[in-house]
Amino acid sequence: MASSLRQEYFQIPVVTRAYTTACVLTTAAVHLEVVTPSQLHFNPDLIITRCQIWRLITSFLFFGSLGFSFLFNIIFLYRYCRMLEEGSFRGRTADFVFMLLFGGVVITLFGVVANVFFLGQAFIIMLVYVWSRRHPLTRIYFLGLLSFQAPFLPWLLMGFSLLLGNSIVVDLLGISVGHMYYFLEDVFPNRAGGRKLLRTPDLLHVVFDQLDNTDERRLPLEEQQDGELQQDEGPHN
Repeated sequence: MASSLRQEYFQIPVVTRAYTTACVLTTAAVHLEVVTPSQLHFNPDLIITRCQIWRLITSFLFFGSLGFSFLFNIIFLYRYCRMLEEGSFRGRTADFVFMLLFGGVVITLFGVVANVFFLGQAFIIMLVYVWSRRHPLTRIYFLGLLSFQAPFLPWLLMGFSLLLGNSIVVDLLGISVGHMYYFLEDVFPNRAGGRKLLRTPDLLHVVFDQLDNTDERRLPLEEQQDGELQQDEGPHN
């Protein structure tokens, strides 16, 4: 059993595995009172005046205490991060890392203005948005009740946030940054007079291109689901 679980764990693509694991360990550390949320949240003043640089990372790793909200956020993170990494970014790990860095930097800059303390949920919405725009014909079956095409998913999640009484600022932030990346990467270069503005630094290619050679035998998550273009989702808040 342990060997099977270990094998399954290492079948997860490297970036998704690293990020998801970091989120789970961070939440576990808070639950065990090793650290507190106040030591993790995004605070520009403390980052600048006290050099608490770790907050630039930890604010993307904590989704709240163990419970319903954490469970759905971690499921969405794992699912859509993995499907992007094994789908449109398959064999392009450096480009995938660059997309995450681009999204992280822009979300952080917007987070200063929006006064958002934890940025991970916006990051997940960004991933969902990019995936949904790249799979416009995929149908989503939401809670077994609603059926719609994938590009509506981020907006439906925002609607659930509103119904649950949560702020939709985080959702709008993730959608906005996701659309920025989608437009700059997939739309603008294909327009008349357009050109590619987002270019992955050579350093990322040097670091990550060697990992792509180890991923050739991995079965993508989408193919593991009986080859059906169907998803069954739940709310993330």
